[in-house]
Amino acid sequence: MFRKIRIAALSALLGLGTLAAMPATAQADGLYFSFGHSSPRLGIHRGHDRYYRHHRPRRVFTCTPRSAVRKAYRMGLSHVRVAEVGHRAIRVSGHRYHRRASIVFARAPHCPVIRAL
Repeated sequence: MFRKIRIAALSALLGLGTLAAMPATAQADGLYFSFGHSSPRLGIHRGHDRYYRHHRPRRVFTCTPRSAVRKAYRMGLSHVRVAEVGHRAIRVSGHRYHRRASIVFARAPHCPVIRAL
């Protein structure tokens, strides 16, 4: 029994040694070997999804009216509503210290404040 375990361990080490000795170009083609939680795996990664990973359209994060209302509320306005939505700016109105107030946000990421009236 001990002899069979020793032969299996030796052949596993020999197999791992041959995988490590493979040239780097074969590894770039998508051959992978991993020890997971369930079992060790050996496989080939197909290269057809590389095109989609590098050529899919990027999401452009801009300020939306909803995010402008949330930011105005966090800045202290109450009864917040969207007063005007333009191509480059969003104006939000509300009340602050029992007076009417409005804030103009740019349509850039993270809603930068242009003007606080």
